[in-house]
Amino acid sequence: MAAAGHLMLLSCVLLHALLAGPAEGLVRVPLTKRPVDEDGPVVAGEDAQRLLAWRHGLVYNADVPTTGEKGHAVALKNHLNAQYYGEVGVGTPPQNFTVIFDTGSADFWVPSSKCFLSIGCYLHASYKASKSATYKKNGKRVALRYGTGAISGYLSQDNVQVGGVVVKNQDFIEATREPSITFMFRKFDGILGLGFKEIARGGVEPVWYNMVNQHLVGSPVFSFWFNRHAGEGHGGEIVFGGIDPKHHKEEHKYVPVTKKGYWQFDMGDVLIGGKSTGLCTSRCAAIADSGTSLLVGPTAIITQINEKIGAPGIFSQECKEVASQYRQRILDLLLNEIDPTKICPSVGLCTHSGTQGVSNGSFGIRTVVDDETGRSNDAVCHVCEMAVMWAKNQLAQDQTRDLILKYINTLCGYIPSPMGESSVDCKRLASMPDVAFSIGGKKFALTPEQYILKIGEGDATKCISGFVAMDIPPPRGPIWILGDIFMGAYHTVFDYGKMKVGFAKAA
Repeated sequence: MAAAGHLMLLSCVLLHALLAGPAEGLVRVPLTKRPVDEDGPVVAGEDAQRLLAWRHGLVYNADVPTTGEKGHAVALKNHLNAQYYGEVGVGTPPQNFTVIFDTGSADFWVPSSKCFLSIGCYLHASYKASKSATYKKNGKRVALRYGTGAISGYLSQDNVQVGGVVVKNQDFIEATREPSITFMFRKFDGILGLGFKEIARGGVEPVWYNMVNQHLVGSPVFSFWFNRHAGEGHGGEIVFGGIDPKHHKEEHKYVPVTKKGYWQFDMGDVLIGGKSTGLCTSRCAAIADSGTSLLVGPTAIITQINEKIGAPGIFSQECKEVASQYRQRILDLLLNEIDPTKICPSVGLCTHSGTQGVSNGSFGIRTVVDDETGRSNDAVCHVCEMAVMWAKNQLAQDQTRDLILKYINTLCGYIPSPMGESSVDCKRLASMPDVAFSIGGKKFALTPEQYILKIGEGDATKCISGFVAMDIPPPRGPIWILGDIFMGAYHTVFDYGKMKVGFAKAA
């Protein structure tokens, strides 16, 4: 199966045990790039509350930290610019596992030797408690569910080696069931979460917390550098305990963490070719997620991006109906300065006689259930709200009435498939616009070469859009997941001590 067919969304983490000892300051995890392998599946995922895509892994590297702080680095391997993964050691003597270091989760799990019923367990390294002198039994049952599958097992405790340091008495999950085919063909053995303990299962203290609590790092900071040029050796590096100045070209722009769990912060406007897309001008939530390969955002904006880059969409009967029957009324109401949030209810697409509507806020997803049929009209309501936003945005750009009506109709042909990838014409990259994200008042732009994934070589090269649509309703949404595509372009710092996230152009 071609790699393009594997662009599924599954949540994973990047972590690789590394060398630099505690005395050197920083804990480094170097990333080593792998040759492109079109037969290797690319996976990503989490629950419907998250927008996930691709995962990466790590590999040992003996590079010495360049800063004077106590820290450690872990090298990463790069698979198709979509998975970065590496190694950690569990037990005494250490049993090595390839894992993904995931800032979008907080749990650490590896396959157990007691996993007998899942084929995936036989294809990966497994933890043998009887072989470790520092193993301690716990036994509490735990289950984790991801967007493309689930794992279950029980808690155990042992020492964990990360980047040359040993985290003592770490609770982790021995996975005894991995029923999903996604996990079966993954490149990694397990996942090591670097998110906040608020999203850890069973009240377990995450690995990163114990690294800080056990004074294994000099500063409560870790940073990611992803090498996006597959085939150049190092795939990237995670530095635990600080920042390597060789990994970035400018000063970092920091924004505060707004909600602990994921590394979530407030983001402003999204611009295509320098023009506003409209939805996030006031505010959108965003997550910096090393366990997601792609960029995941609201359907309304991804549709606009698809139209500009020529990414085909799916046929949406609801969109065509709204465009043909209601676009002129929508535009008239906007021109009459009617509150945009009241337009769809006023034309009967989100609330009407005989229905029960639950509003989740402006431009969110509303649930409307017909009392007689019990049929949900979510799709029609959502499309109407997108059409209002598109028209409002075009009015702000002083477009004519005819162009606005035509634009709404055109966008109906670019509605993205939920959580699915889109192919684009590789020959059009030079004419595609930059896409920029406003964070902390600064614009972070991605070029087509950065947001398009290339798979294969020569005439067989396939180009895959790095943008995926998924809608999370207010008050939690709209939300963006800035995965490895964004973090590859911008060196990312996770400052646990000061509760902030920083971005700078990657070196």
